[in-house]
Amino acid sequence: MFCPKLSTLLPVKTLVVLGLVLTCTPPGTAQPITAEDARTRVVHVLEDETGAVIVQTAPGKVVTHRGGSITLPCRYHHEPESTDPARIRIKWTKVTDALQFEDVFVALGRRQRVFGEYRDRVSLELAGPGDASIIIHNVTLQDYGRYECEVTNDMEDDTGFVNLDLEGVVFPYYPKVGRYRLNYHQAEEVCREQDAILASHSQLHKAFLEGLDWCNAGWLEDGSVQYPIAHPRDQCGRKDTPPGVRNYGYRHKDDERYDAFCFTSKPNGRVYFLKRYKKINYLEAVKACQREGSGIAKVGQLYAAWKFQLLDRCEAGWLEDASIRYPIVNPRARCGGPDPGVRNLGFPDKKFRLYGVYCFRNNDESNDIESFTKKEVKMGSTKQSNVTTTTTTTTSTTITKGV
Repeated sequence: MFCPKLSTLLPVKTLVVLGLVLTCTPPGTAQPITAEDARTRVVHVLEDETGAVIVQTAPGKVVTHRGGSITLPCRYHHEPESTDPARIRIKWTKVTDALQFEDVFVALGRRQRVFGEYRDRVSLELAGPGDASIIIHNVTLQDYGRYECEVTNDMEDDTGFVNLDLEGVVFPYYPKVGRYRLNYHQAEEVCREQDAILASHSQLHKAFLEGLDWCNAGWLEDGSVQYPIAHPRDQCGRKDTPPGVRNYGYRHKDDERYDAFCFTSKPNGRVYFLKRYKKINYLEAVKACQREGSGIAKVGQLYAAWKFQLLDRCEAGWLEDASIRYPIVNPRARCGGPDPGVRNLGFPDKKFRLYGVYCFRNNDESNDIESFTKKEVKMGSTKQSNVTTTTTTTTSTTITKGV
């Protein structure tokens, strides 16, 4: 946790820093915070007799998935204790790149206001006196990031920070027109079209630590261009360089072209392979899913289904972007190699009747396919946290391991 020094914000005679045990913990969807973590990482700032506001936030981060609810914990008390609670203002903002701030929530006494995309999804936890925690409901991919809790008493204030992380999967993406064709804004758009967002550096780095290996540079959400190499080789830099995330730095967002690293989380629905007696072309695939009351699945939805549903199907199928892919949880002969992952067969002619189709149905419409999709899940010994993507073309095969 980071707490700015109050001496930089208001006149202070004496500043005392004490370590305290944080007693407020997030609900079950968040990672637990041990007493030992709190003792060593939570900072309690106390100012003598000046009536300072004192804020405590949870160390590290809280974790949930898309569609879940999560508490961003923040507690305060004020000295002296007799201070009128109606004079306390609570403000939450999201810290974006370049230290820009997006308003999320503000409360002064009983008056409250929620901003932008957070409307109808954010509320105070109200767990007791001094609780400034908020609950975010129906968490979206865009909610991922760093949040600031600011508590103000008249002219005095204090702040704390909480990171909201999402369980999910990173995947590399390039469109049908080919590799290295996307500027930053186009990369944002293609990820969004595939039910994802541009990955952050921390998400890509986590993927690298878990084995992600991809020899094409891609945009990240902060405007940098990077790529992870777990197995150094001459065609991907140099063979004698150590493994790591290669970083091209911040590039011109309009003029330069790369691929994209996208991130997605648990889908608000289910992906399933539509059984048919004959193979179909792309247009027939779209119509077939529509007749089921579904839509043709997007790339991010297939990755999320592979990650969270453990969807395992050794049959290639059309996706919304006209690519052909299939998810493998339990590797086996004639299913694309020895590692689990989402196999990619590229972008064939849309007129080819060589494949099936993967459909996606929203949660409120998926009850009638529940029993069917359960048959697609094979609970093997492969851990969820190990992700492998195999991209197969007519000329080469690239194995990618990620989160």
